[in-house]
Amino acid sequence: MEKTKTKKIKINFKIRKNSLIAAFLLSFLFAQVVSAATIYPSPSSGSYNVGNSFSVGVFVSSPDQSMNAVSGTLSFSKDKLEVTSVSKSNSVINLWVEDPTFSNTSGRVSFEGIVLNPGFTGAAGRVITVNFRTKAPGTADVTFSSGSVLANDGQGTSILDGLGSGRFSIDVPTEGPAAEESTTEVPTTGTLSGPNINSDTHPDSDSWYNISVPKFSWNLPAGTSATRLLVGSKPTVAPTVGYSPAISSRELDELDDGIWYFHVRLRNSAGWGDISHFRFQIDTQSPDFFDMTLLPEEDPTAPTRRFTFEAEDSMSGIGYYEIQIDDGNPLQWKDDGEHTYETPVLGPGKHTLIIKAVDKAGNSLTNSGQFVIDPLAAPIIKDYPKEITNQDPFVVRGETYPDSQVVVWLQREATDPVSYIVKSNTEGKFTFIADEKLRDGVYNMWAEVVDKRGARSEPTQKYTIVVQKPRLLQIGNTTISILSVVIPLIALIFFLAFIAWFMWFRLRSLRSRIKVEVNEAHRALHKEITFLKKEVKSHAKLMEKYLAKKRLTKAEKLEMAQFQKDLQGSIKRVDKEIDDIKKEVK
Repeated sequence: MEKTKTKKIKINFKIRKNSLIAAFLLSFLFAQVVSAATIYPSPSSGSYNVGNSFSVGVFVSSPDQSMNAVSGTLSFSKDKLEVTSVSKSNSVINLWVEDPTFSNTSGRVSFEGIVLNPGFTGAAGRVITVNFRTKAPGTADVTFSSGSVLANDGQGTSILDGLGSGRFSIDVPTEGPAAEESTTEVPTTGTLSGPNINSDTHPDSDSWYNISVPKFSWNLPAGTSATRLLVGSKPTVAPTVGYSPAISSRELDELDDGIWYFHVRLRNSAGWGDISHFRFQIDTQSPDFFDMTLLPEEDPTAPTRRFTFEAEDSMSGIGYYEIQIDDGNPLQWKDDGEHTYETPVLGPGKHTLIIKAVDKAGNSLTNSGQFVIDPLAAPIIKDYPKEITNQDPFVVRGETYPDSQVVVWLQREATDPVSYIVKSNTEGKFTFIADEKLRDGVYNMWAEVVDKRGARSEPTQKYTIVVQKPRLLQIGNTTISILSVVIPLIALIFFLAFIAWFMWFRLRSLRSRIKVEVNEAHRALHKEITFLKKEVKSHAKLMEKYLAKKRLTKAEKLEMAQFQKDLQGSIKRVDKEIDDIKKEVK
């Protein structure tokens, strides 16, 4: 954290230095005659009530000489005034070396800028406008603690002749804004009592809210004819803004930050009644500043770190801090007055701390930082079994810090790792014995240590352990495994042989039956063909007798001869096919 601040200071110095060189070069190009100049606030006096806001312009006067650079620090009475903002509008400055800044804690406003060619010549060149709010009664001074005006003469000559100042009177208001009626007015008999005022935006009078447009409501009893309202900084005042017919709610215009009072009065036929007053508080601005510093730690392995917080909110005050470490959930922390926060116990490595300073209205300002916690030295594993049976105890021995917790991790293949905790003795030695026998498989084993403070080490390397069954059981298991394969294989062979024999037997039976059927078909067919031959011959003889009586034509004779030839051919072919079937089924 300190290194970061130092770096920031160096960067700002470099920017300022370069800017002044630029101003000097611009001055060198446009040199003129040296004359006097002043820086002054305007207005330089005034009277205001507590809670009022007003503006003071910072002006530079150089009527006879062109100037091109101006800077200064404006100091104000921080117990009487506070700065709400600084404006650069309508400024004669063209190039800001650094934007105007302010601090209500130190009571200072700083600025530094350059007017480019041809510079500025005149009696009232506005540099910045500072917007103040009054805090307490008394006399508030506004003075310049330092200032500089450089001429545009090529030499960067200082032409500052004087620094102005201002003094303002701050009083406690004696009457509310636009209050024309007495706060001690006694209501007439029969009038209405003061209404009960409620607010959805500012329900609790003692709490601060970051809503600048308040809303109020109240009940209207029967017979109410008119309402009077007023808002201001005075606790008790008679309201003067009238509404007829009566209204029962009101949303106000945007108000400045501060403590306000809302007043309501109702009227009926008897006259104006009692007055109700409602206090509400507005704070819409973030805290004024928030610094965070990491306190040095002698032991870099310490598992906690301490930070100091310094934050200020001039309006509602700091309510609490919201703290987040790394990716954890944000937690609320309230300052006990020591301004020192200690982190919970953290593991080794780089950590990020993100903190919000939250005021009592819920406005916040964020700061952050990083820090590193060094790990303890990892335990030393002296002895462990590389191969064991599932009947042997698993034992690990090693050395580490005395009286510390050693976390031993075991992971079987792709399963989730399981942790076991043992404690080292006063000499730092430890022994881990597994509660149960390990199952078969390949294990990874590693360890880490946690000391009394909660500081942790990085894990050791991973060691591999192979767990197997005893040798005799391995042989038996191997035999069983072989038999579990061979026996089903033999059974399968016998089964296939039986299936083959059964199929052969079935085919042979089928062939025998086919042979019998073929023989029977051959005999039946041969019988039918023999019968058919006889019938054909008989018909042929009859035909011959018929033909002997009738002379056939040559064509009919040829047809008859062809018929006899075809008939003989068909008989021969059928006989041949039957013979072929007999041969196949033998």
